[in-house]
Amino acid sequence: MVNRPDMLPILSAKGVRLQLVDGRELIDGMSSWWSVIHGYNHPALNAAVHRQMDRVAHVMFGGLTHPAAVELAELLLKVVPSNLETIFFADSGSVAVEVAIKMAWQYWHARGETDKRRLLTIRGGYHGDTTGAMSVCDPERGMHHLFSAVLPQQLFAEVPSCRFGQPCDDEQIASFTAVLRRQQAEIAAVILEPIVQGAGGMRFYSADYLRRVRQLCDEHNVLLILDEIATGFGRTGKYFACEHAAVHPDIMCLGKALTGGYLTMAATLSTREIADTISQNGEGLFMHGPTFMANPIACAVAAASLELLASGDWTSQVRRIEEVLTAELESCRGVAGVADVRVLGAIGVVELDLPLDVPRAQSLFVDAGVWLRPFGNLLYTMPPYVISDDDLRQVTTVIQHVVRDQSELWAS
Repeated sequence: MVNRPDMLPILSAKGVRLQLVDGRELIDGMSSWWSVIHGYNHPALNAAVHRQMDRVAHVMFGGLTHPAAVELAELLLKVVPSNLETIFFADSGSVAVEVAIKMAWQYWHARGETDKRRLLTIRGGYHGDTTGAMSVCDPERGMHHLFSAVLPQQLFAEVPSCRFGQPCDDEQIASFTAVLRRQQAEIAAVILEPIVQGAGGMRFYSADYLRRVRQLCDEHNVLLILDEIATGFGRTGKYFACEHAAVHPDIMCLGKALTGGYLTMAATLSTREIADTISQNGEGLFMHGPTFMANPIACAVAAASLELLASGDWTSQVRRIEEVLTAELESCRGVAGVADVRVLGAIGVVELDLPLDVPRAQSLFVDAGVWLRPFGNLLYTMPPYVISDDDLRQVTTVIQHVVRDQSELWAS
């Protein structure tokens, strides 16, 4: 065991509570990086894992298939945008993004348009920590500036200034439009986190902006990749965030909550036209093959998670969380040093003017029996959907306390 004062050893977990080895409990306001939407130690998900383990724990997904993968694919195709008809199962969210980028490249190569090799995105984004994914994260304010010299050089437009719930006018999308028009001949795809920019800044931007991006991609013969890894499966109040804009992507990346947080697994979905073009031209198949692609246990628990969403009332759960977060976090808005307070679905964010004293804030959270993981100048929570109002208010109360503490710290 690593003996570090900032590392808390976990003995067990159930519902929304993490049990530490010293007996303390923490309410998890992070859903273990936004993935454990049904809570920990869920009986239906546990049962799915045990059933599949008794059948087959793993088998290669090359030349072989298995019922758990077929079931999961059928369930996914019922809930994703209707134009997405093919699925590539991947290992993690970052790999799903790598797969999406490679799909876009290989699609245009198969069509003989080999100049289309670059990606266009907006600043402030985060898409993962592998090489291709890093190349489309924010190049200056992100966490990957150390690797900038070795990454593919992509294209970036300015962060949307139009907030969620507002229209998007020509001026607010002018930066994106200019880059796309100027360099459309070399752009294979646009990649965006729809509506919510997650780890790059927790920003919520206009659904109208996303609609206009879709229109511009169609006009300029460019694919649209939507990274729903953080936003998929209900987090924003819609099953997928792109539904806020009634937009269908050409390629979609899923991960995080796909398995209810039990196992690492992701999926990259595409239109039939993209899949057929890749399969019938050029190399004749998509050039990617992870060892643990479509792992049977991961597929089984992912299918069980989707069935929980289908049979439960996640919309009411997320709406209730949104109402509590809105009411409770609003008091932070008037505190000195608070730049913004924003809530969407089961996401609550308090943005500060200055960077947090993160170790100090983390200590205050733990002392109050809450687990949150702030970064930069952001305090935020993305709790499991099953969290009770009382537990959620305990989370928001300690956020309020930390906001006041930081404000007093700066004033002194």
